[in-house]
Amino acid sequence: MPQKTLLQAINDGLKTEMSRDDRVIVMGEDVGINGGVFRATDGLYDQFGPDRVMDTPLTETGIVGAAIGMAVYGLKPVPEIQFADYTYPAFDQIVSELSMFRYRSGGEYACPVVIRTPYGGGIRGGLYHSQSPEAYYTHTPGLKVVIPSTPYDAKGLLAAAIRGEDPVIFMEPKKIYRSFKADVPEEDYEVPIGPARIAREGTDLSIFCYGAMVELCEKAADKAAEEDGVSAEIVDLRTLYPVDEESVLNSVKKTGRALIVYEAHKTCGYGAEISALIAEKALEHLEAPIKRVGGLDTPFPYTLEYVYMPHPLRVYNAICDVMAFE
Repeated sequence: MPQKTLLQAINDGLKTEMSRDDRVIVMGEDVGINGGVFRATDGLYDQFGPDRVMDTPLTETGIVGAAIGMAVYGLKPVPEIQFADYTYPAFDQIVSELSMFRYRSGGEYACPVVIRTPYGGGIRGGLYHSQSPEAYYTHTPGLKVVIPSTPYDAKGLLAAAIRGEDPVIFMEPKKIYRSFKADVPEEDYEVPIGPARIAREGTDLSIFCYGAMVELCEKAADKAAEEDGVSAEIVDLRTLYPVDEESVLNSVKKTGRALIVYEAHKTCGYGAEISALIAEKALEHLEAPIKRVGGLDTPFPYTLEYVYMPHPLRVYNAICDVMAFE
């Protein structure tokens, strides 16, 4: 079985779905001849041509608006927004049109648009190329929000998103685009949207995370196991909406302690929703307060991005705090 990076798995997933279904259209700024800003669409233009791999003007509102029209008329557009920060110019199209089309038409029209967009820090992109806006979209009824953390999941979740009939915000953690390789089957397959993945079994503490934070939490858990004998369970959420409530609650009921790690600003970040879920439905099982580790409540910095972002030592210290509570 070939090994691929997360970026290569996404490219393979797009190629597989475009070969399988000629309704699948890729579009966005520089996705064609140049193969995308991160080369996620490299080679697709040569294989499928300009009618299915479309370079667009620099207008995110136009990209998403055009994709909505294509989807309503039966195509399966997969627009790329170069950085998640630049989904904001298309925000009205996403939250007022794309998300509501099925509802406003009484179920007569689906709107199967999959918006791919790299998010998060770790590449010294500064304040306009490093944001994590996932909470905005999980707050929007009608959208599914998916974030893979492994190459296998990236290809499988992308396939499930494209084959579905609902709009999906498919956010790709660019920090780990090329950081490691893993087995990815050559054949087509799906990873269902919804279920979480238990990245590591544990008994003392549940860590909930997604995207680039999963690898980081694994490093922190290794340190906690080696130095303190703590058995941490790591739950990779994979789908932020709809969230896998059962897996979250089952893990907390088993361990009695919860730590939530995410890269976005801590205040009102997605981790607050997981914290509320646990407090509402598993409070009697908790042996310590729920703790969150997130980004700082500041604009994303350039030279100090690794101070802003969670890192293994911050997560390890949070593990120690949760375990020390009596």
